[in-house]
Amino acid sequence: MSTPPFVRPAALAGRHFSTVIVGAGINGVGVFRDLSLQRVDCLIVDKGDFAAGASSAPSRMIHGGLRYLENGAFSLVAEATRERNLLLRNAPHLVRPLKTVVPLSSRFGGLLSSMLRFTGITMSPGARGLFVVALGLRLYDLLGRRQRVMPGHRIARVPSADGALFRPSVRWTATFFDAWISHPEWLILELIADACRDQPASAASNHCRVLGCTGNTVTLRDEVTGDVVQVTADTVVNATGAWLDQSAATLGGAGARVMGTKGSHLVLDHPVLRASLDERMAYFEASDGRVCIVYPFLDRVLVGSTDIPVDDPDHVATEPAEIDYLLDVLREVFPQLTFGRDDVVYTYVGVRPLARSDADKPGRISRDHSVVVEPPNGTRTVPLTCLVGGKWTTFRSLAEQATDEVLAQLGRPRTRSTELLPIGGGADLPADTPSMTRFVQRIMAASGVSRHRAADLVARYGAAAMALAGRFASYGDVPLRHAPSHSIAEIRHLCRETGVVHLTDLVIRRTLLAIRGEVTDASLAELAGIAGDALGWNAARRLQELQACAEVLRNQHSVGLAAVPVDPPSPSEASLPVVPIYSSIPT
Repeated sequence: MSTPPFVRPAALAGRHFSTVIVGAGINGVGVFRDLSLQRVDCLIVDKGDFAAGASSAPSRMIHGGLRYLENGAFSLVAEATRERNLLLRNAPHLVRPLKTVVPLSSRFGGLLSSMLRFTGITMSPGARGLFVVALGLRLYDLLGRRQRVMPGHRIARVPSADGALFRPSVRWTATFFDAWISHPEWLILELIADACRDQPASAASNHCRVLGCTGNTVTLRDEVTGDVVQVTADTVVNATGAWLDQSAATLGGAGARVMGTKGSHLVLDHPVLRASLDERMAYFEASDGRVCIVYPFLDRVLVGSTDIPVDDPDHVATEPAEIDYLLDVLREVFPQLTFGRDDVVYTYVGVRPLARSDADKPGRISRDHSVVVEPPNGTRTVPLTCLVGGKWTTFRSLAEQATDEVLAQLGRPRTRSTELLPIGGGADLPADTPSMTRFVQRIMAASGVSRHRAADLVARYGAAAMALAGRFASYGDVPLRHAPSHSIAEIRHLCRETGVVHLTDLVIRRTLLAIRGEVTDASLAELAGIAGDALGWNAARRLQELQACAEVLRNQHSVGLAAVPVDPPSPSEASLPVVPIYSSIPT
């Protein structure tokens, strides 16, 4: 039996790895997957949970960056559109096409400023008009032609339905396709699992902080127990995003390479807006020139985002003024609809790790990425590879670049490419509607679950839904009392097999319950009881986890929960035996 991929630091003491990767966001995990594919034994650690930083807080778009064209970032757009197309092929269970509409009110708005930008002169562009957007979309289609699976853009007079949706000045709409991802945190977990399947000697540890690197020894601390352990490595990778400079100081590296801007998002329960959008994203400019988006996200509406410079990525939250700003933008663009604080069921914020720049506005800072290698020094005897910048869509290509650098340091060749490699449940997933219908029917026949339940599992886990449905059904697949879209067996599976350490890991990142506004006092208590039973928490730990999770949901995500949480149920009320594939070591 192979070593479990999700381990606590105590299980790592004294081990040697060819590479230690610090930072388990999408870029670090991308390197972990690529190196493991080359049979390099790797350890990836993060001071928080997997994907707990900016990787869990994007606009959930997989896109080429249409607006980057205005800054002349043609190579970045070409790279991002290609990677978007690859993700649609490699992770179709989580990444799906997103039809996008741009409301247009003038013919020539923004034309002069766009022309001057190419001469090095910058000015406020004003609202972009028909001519500028048409040219941009033509170039966008051209740059995104590699591996393309979606139709090109079109521009037409505003349809009558959209005339009733947008402000009266809108005369045309431009339509094009990008993509969206339903559960980015789950894709990261799938990448980790794929990596450890390809290289069983690789391991992943969350809530595990790096304290330093001396010689070839990396010192780690378990953030739950306080245990301090050491591992050795031949190379170290710093993939900590907005924390890159702080991590570099800890690892004996140089700064200052990054700066952070925070992007706040709202999730609304607004059925009228959701229906009016008709499964499309609206991509528009606010009156202050900020590009904003709003699109149907599952059964809610996602709105984003702000772009505000920050100094400390550890202390960010969506401020009341940001909520008011985004609601005002919605009122401006959709004047016939009403919006209020009561429509907001969830907020979240992430800090973008941008390469340090002297640009006068956050929106003009490059979203490009680079890989910087620092040689050994008087303290550290192994090379340090730093990932600077980057965005969700381009994680694979950035990881490929970093992996090639590490392979060169190790003197090992690349043997396989990740370009066309399916991710997790995207492998062998039916590609058309009739095949998908038959797949769902096979799940129903094999497990006895309902059609709705089978379709839900496919939407969450892709092709892996077949095996999971059978496993859950063997234990009754009893729905949660207060969140019936999930079952007790499913929650226990997530707790025991995906590295859950805290209740927040489960509620906010392993499921979509929080972002969909489905967490109540009662459901949180129910989840705490099941998680406590699965992970061996005593009564005090259960209550501690419940209170901590409730505080995070209230203070960082604007979820309306009671100040004093309901006590979790006793173990016997949530008890259900599950035999895990991988066993996390409970803390």
